[in-house]
Amino acid sequence: MILTSPTDERFGCLFDAFREGFTVEEVAGLTAITPFFLEKIKNVVDLERKLQTACEPGDIRAAKRCGFSDEELLVLTGKTSDEIEAIAGRPTYKMVDTCAAEFPATTPYFYSTWEEGCELTRDGEKKVLILGSGPIRIGQGIEFDYCTVHAVMALREEEGIEVHIVNNNPETVSTDADTSDRLFFEPMQLEDVMNILKKDDYYGVMVQFGGQNSVNLAVPLEAEIRRLGLSTKILGTSPDAMDVAEDRDRFSRLLARLAIPSPANSSAYSEDEARKMARAIGYPVLVRPSYVLGGRAMELVHDDAELESYIKEAVRVSKKHPVLIDSFLQGAVEIDVDAVSDGTDVLIGGIMEHIEWAGVHSGDSACVIPPQSLSPSVVARVRDYTKKIALGLGVVGLINIQYAVQNDIVYVLEANPRASRTVPFVAKATGIALAKIAAKVMVGKKLADMAITEREIEHVAVKEVLLPFNKLPGVDTVLGPEMKSTGEVMGIDYDFGRAYYKASTAADNTLPTAGNVFISVTNEQKEEILPIARKLRELGLSLYGTSGTVDFLSQNGIEANLVRKVQEGSPNVIDIMRSGGIRLIINTPADKASRQDHIQIMRAAVDYGIPYITTLQAARAAAMAIDAIKREEITLEPLGHYHGLA
Repeated sequence: MILTSPTDERFGCLFDAFREGFTVEEVAGLTAITPFFLEKIKNVVDLERKLQTACEPGDIRAAKRCGFSDEELLVLTGKTSDEIEAIAGRPTYKMVDTCAAEFPATTPYFYSTWEEGCELTRDGEKKVLILGSGPIRIGQGIEFDYCTVHAVMALREEEGIEVHIVNNNPETVSTDADTSDRLFFEPMQLEDVMNILKKDDYYGVMVQFGGQNSVNLAVPLEAEIRRLGLSTKILGTSPDAMDVAEDRDRFSRLLARLAIPSPANSSAYSEDEARKMARAIGYPVLVRPSYVLGGRAMELVHDDAELESYIKEAVRVSKKHPVLIDSFLQGAVEIDVDAVSDGTDVLIGGIMEHIEWAGVHSGDSACVIPPQSLSPSVVARVRDYTKKIALGLGVVGLINIQYAVQNDIVYVLEANPRASRTVPFVAKATGIALAKIAAKVMVGKKLADMAITEREIEHVAVKEVLLPFNKLPGVDTVLGPEMKSTGEVMGIDYDFGRAYYKASTAADNTLPTAGNVFISVTNEQKEEILPIARKLRELGLSLYGTSGTVDFLSQNGIEANLVRKVQEGSPNVIDIMRSGGIRLIINTPADKASRQDHIQIMRAAVDYGIPYITTLQAARAAAMAIDAIKREEITLEPLGHYHGLA
């Protein structure tokens, strides 16, 4: 079935087909792929089979030319990395000919090959290699590329440092010809990075600017560098400190020593253990596999049945691959903090309050600088915890910490000693170039010597996300712990309402100043929706809702029009949306029963271009934004205006 369907899974299946004995003609008949290309794939499979049986030195050299990694060859041949290198040698590096041989190429783009002759030359400059983020995909934006480029710019200001980048994504600024002194188009794998380090004398490697992909290489890179006796350093935060932040047991011990609260959590190594842990923590819980990056494959589960389904369908659980289980803090406000530490002092770049509820991935959540609803006491504790964690971990460079506030208790969710996707937003909102400062700190500069101080801003900046649902018909539009956004925008003004309106408009989710608003919330949220609904009515918008919401609003003196639920037949809310009768959707499901209606309503909102809101925090912000825009004209100023530069 996979062979006949041209999906992203078919390429790997082509190899499996030849491993199972399919002929080129049979695969061509199933796929309609030209046999010429299938023969090339079959040649690789034939070589793979030969490596497993009668392996000759020439076969290993041929395998390296075909792109086999050392890790694959270890499994296929049983030889060690040193034995493979002794037979195959090391790759050579060629310069990309950007002039098609018409003129001598001067662009410092290099790629590895297993041909004769190397076009890399050693010199005596002090070199730093920065690991990029690799290919961009959903769940990873250009934010890490921004950080990489700013790090290069900062290091170039330092006398005598030559900056090289390794990144295999040609569609980014970090791979522009004039960004770095040398660029390697190579995969973000340990073997490929080590091959570069073996070819020249590098002072250090920076792993903090490429996101989780590059941070994951820190510990194995350090081990390989030591094994080979190279003088290269991992600059900034030590790999061991990064491991403390990544290892939930070590990190929990650090938090306990610092007396900082964190939600109940555990690791399960079997389905039965996961069930026991989840019950002990208490549903709902957030679950995710330990072997994937960021928020991918993370899910909120409400009971044993959902947990069992998740484990059977979404993850593999074993002694090597536990499932991570965290208590879900319902109704909590999430906070992001980006900071730079030099090991002695900590510079807090920005404290961001999320507009979505805790549990929505930080990359999908709108957020605001400065915080709008947090008490001075909460903000003070966030600042205190941030400094304690950064210094407790021994961070030198960037750190991002995520918190959740519930019942006036500030919980630490996680700490990432690296660049985060919010660094560009913080930099633009505050005028503090965090990535540049971090790069200088990582090569030995001190914050005190740079005379950089934290800034109290008078304006408000709102980050909003761009979601791909209008290009993906039929997909579930509900936001959760797995990141779905493909970009983000910023609205900035001296008033939160106007800033939020600008951000919503830029995200193609323009809020209406007139018309009908559909509201549907759960019983637990009805009291909180009252002031929002009252404000919308005062602003001249008409309210629609299903029976429970309309009855409650009417009992509290707020006029609302009754509309049927989706399962109650037509005419229902989707029928009214289809006819253009609804201008804004506020729908906040919090239980399994309301989820199906919610999915259909949100899908229709996307299809008909109706702005939609899924949390009370966002609904409150939208009411403030509509109020601000109805009172005052929207203002347009250059970014520098807010930093006193224009």
